[in-house]
Amino acid sequence: MKIILTGATGMVGSEVLRTAIADDRFKKIICVVRKPLTIQHSKVETIIHNDFSNYDSLTNVFIEADACVWCLGISQTQVNKDQYEIITYQYAVEAAKQILKSNPSITFLFLSGRGADTTERSNTLFARIKGKTENALSALAFKHLYIVRPGAIKAVNGYPNPPFAYKLFMPILYPLLKLFYPSLLITSVELAKAILNIIVKQPEQKLYENADLKQWATF
Repeated sequence: MKIILTGATGMVGSEVLRTAIADDRFKKIICVVRKPLTIQHSKVETIIHNDFSNYDSLTNVFIEADACVWCLGISQTQVNKDQYEIITYQYAVEAAKQILKSNPSITFLFLSGRGADTTERSNTLFARIKGKTENALSALAFKHLYIVRPGAIKAVNGYPNPPFAYKLFMPILYPLLKLFYPSLLITSVELAKAILNIIVKQPEQKLYENADLKQWATF
């Protein structure tokens, strides 16, 4: 399988990349990124792409891929409201439209998050915009569209440029959640395995909450 991966310099995307490299089911991983990757491998092709609101130059890339794993994103604490919506919603939806136009049979997986609100009325920016993006993607005619909503993610192999809130609270929050609410937790490795298993097996289920993802990590 040949896949396109965005967000490969982030915590989840880099874990998906490492996991796909080690998985014989994946013959090529095409990483669309703004800056060069620190992870290098013969299976990896890196495409430096600076304008994530326009994908005309990537048509040939989209045509050759079997799936796109969309992990590009940013914490709402790192940018203002407008920037968050552009990065979370506009980039993903514009890419999905162009990908679908170029390759109607492609599988598309979107990394959302626990609490995403598809009513788009939440007072929380993250929930509202993630829900809006889910709705827009669901309105497109993908043969296979998957939306994953992990809970609190524990980085196993590092977190490049983590948000301040993550650095501050995760060391405190993770042990408490592990003790009292383990169902809300998932490791970056579990999440990466679940994502890759889903796009390979192409189940009928479209939406995956944290508990579903932990199960899919074991397949």
